[in-house]
Amino acid sequence: MNPKISVITVCLNSEKTIQRSIQSVLSQKYKEVEYIVIDGGSDDRTNKILESFEENIDILVSEKDKGLYDALNKGINLSNGEIIGILHSDDVFEHDTVLSNIANIMANNDVDMCFS
Repeated sequence: MNPKISVITVCLNSEKTIQRSIQSVLSQKYKEVEYIVIDGGSDDRTNKILESFEENIDILVSEKDKGLYDALNKGINLSNGEIIGILHSDDVFEHDTVLSNIANIMANNDVDMCFS
């Protein structure tokens, strides 16, 4: 079983870190991934960076919101995955097998939630 994983990244004025975060998602070997980015209306170069990855982002929303949790909830409401993962804009997946490992654990064990 290969469950779809929705990875949600929220950001606001994250020009210094967002590219590395995106690249860490795109480098994952696991391919059943829906990538959602919610930008809170950045006024730095974040949107230019997001546009350069637009074809690799399944859902991209850039609009003012009510903060981090509002943005996360937007992403969750838009997601279609059996598993939802949160990767903030200044975080990265350290290895290209992170999502494969999570999918394997979640699909083959009686696990409802995993966090790190």
